[in-house]
Formats: sequence, structure tokens, C-alpha cells
Amino acid sequence: MSQLEVTQESLARMQAFDAKSLAREEDLGRNFDFSAIVAPASKLIRLYNQLGLSTLEDFPDGILVQIKQIADADFNRFQQALDFDPTTVENQNPTQPRDQIVQQVVAAYDQTFQKLFPFISYGTSKSVDFQRMENEARAMLQNVKDEATGITGELAAQQEQAENVLADVRKVAAEQGVSQQAIYFKDESEAHEESAEYWKVKTVQAAIALGFYAFCTLFIHKLAWFKPEDNLQALQLMTSKVLIFGVIAYLLFLAAKNFLSHKHNAIVNKHRQNALMTYKALTDAAVTEETKDIVLNHAASCIFSPQDTGYIKNENSSSQVGAGRSIIELMPKTSMKLDG
Repeated sequence: MSQLEVTQESLARMQAFDAKSLAREEDLGRNFDFSAIVAPASKLIRLYNQLGLSTLEDFPDGILVQIKQIADADFNRFQQALDFDPTTVENQNPTQPRDQIVQQVVAAYDQTFQKLFPFISYGTSKSVDFQRMENEARAMLQNVKDEATGITGELAAQQEQAENVLADVRKVAAEQGVSQQAIYFKDESEAHEESAEYWKVKTVQAAIALGFYAFCTLFIHKLAWFKPEDNLQALQLMTSKVLIFGVIAYLLFLAAKNFLSHKHNAIVNKHRQNALMTYKALTDAAVTEETKDIVLNHAASCIFSPQDTGYIKNENSSSQVGAGRSIIELMPKTSMKLDG
């Protein structure tokens, strides 16, 4: 065997030694056991474990011989504790050789440390591969940079998605805002429609009452207690008939007028509701700002200007004038844009 192999064998024997086996309490009893050297022996074994077997490959044979001698000497001390037998001691007190072994094992650590310290330091410096540590640090740094780049990209993508979502929310909010404004016209239209139905019934009732009264007046003078006896009574009867007929006719006119007014307002508010509901679609379809201004102007005119519904016809001319004026007001602005 080579010097390296025998040295590695001696060193491995010390590293694998079980310090608890030195106590021998059951064999020797409390008076002669070696429990006192278990702790120093464990400390000495830990010192040998700090010198790696692969480190011996770098040492020359002279140093290998020195390390082998140190390991063999300490193992011999352990072996003396294992082989100690108080019954074989001749002409001596067994306590004295036992105490010598204990003292030798306890003192062995300081001696061995002084001799092995340079070799352990070399092995420790060899085990610390600075180039490997630098490469690992660079790799870790690059990994951190890559992860940071990936996280930055994800954050940018998430920010873009958040901006898109925010834009959609704003768009929906704008559309919802327009729809919420249209609900007022819807409620007003329904209220007028309900009132129109009420006055429609009253108009029919008034018309029936007027027709029934007119029919009755044709024969009322033939009744005995309604038949006039002279010209004065005839004039009074005619006057009362005319007055009653006028009152019923006025009630019929008033009910019909209320019916037409409420019906007119119901249709106008329904028209305004539809204008608000379709305004967003029209502005989205417009390409230029000038087109959007025209759409906005006409939408406002449609909503707030009087509308011809067929029930009331006193605002037709004014609505047409307003529409024509809105187009004329926008023409200079559009012309300026086209000239520029």
C-alpha cells in the first residue's frame, strides 16, 4: 500500500471511532471505568473529522507519515483504555495505570491540535472554492436580474390590462350615465301616458253624456211638466237647455284638451328617451370632432326642442327654425377646419 492509503486508513479509523465505547462501565465498575475520558475523546475525534481524507492527496509523503504517526498514537491511547484489565496488573495498584491512561487521553487534544492545525487550515481553505462561490454568486445575481425582468414585464402587462379595464369601466360608466339620464324622460312619459288614459276615459264619458242630453232635449218639451204654457216658459226652457248643453260641451272640450296635452307630452318624453339612448352609438360612429359636435347639437335640439306629435301643432315652425339654425351655426367651424 502507498503512504497515502495507509495514512487515510489511520485517519479514517480515528474519525469513525466511537468515544462512548471507552467508558466500559459494566466491565470495570464505577471505580475503574473510563467515563471521564468520553468527552475529551469525543473532542479529539471531532478534531480529526475536520481534516478531510481527500485533503491528504495534496500532502507529500513526509507530512503523510507525520499525520499517520499522530493518528496511530492517539488510537493507541484509546486502545489502552479498551484493553485495560485491573486483574492483570502485577504488584501495582490498578488505579495508578488507569489514571495514567485518563491523563494521556485528556492531554492528547492539545498536542494533536498543535500538530494538525496547519493541515486542517489548508484543508479548510481548499474546501472553500472561491471561484465556485463567485460563479454561484454571479449565477444567483443573473437569476435575480432575470426574475426582476420577468416581474417587471408582468407588472407592465398587468398595468396595461388595468388601464384597458379602467378605460372600459369609464366607457361603461359614461354609457350608464346617459342611460340614467334617459330614465327621467321614461318616467315622465309613463306618467303622462297614464294621465292621458284617464282623460281619454273622461272625454268618452263627456261625449256620451253630451249625446245623451242632446237626444233627450229632442223630446223633453213633450213631457207634461216640461211643456211650456206660454212664450216666457218656452224661452226659459230653451235657455236652460242651451246652458246645460254648453256646460257639458265645455267639459267635453276640457277633457279632450287634457287628453291631447298628456298624450303629446308622453310622446315627446318618449322621443327624448330614445334620443338619449341612441346618442352614444351616434357619437361612436362619428369620425371627426366636427361630426360629433353636429350630432351633439342635433341630439340636444331633439331632446329639448318642441316636437310635432300630431296632437298639438303649435310648435312645428319653431322646431324647424331651431334645426336650421343649428346647422348654420356649425358651418363656419367646419369650413375653417376644411380650409386649414
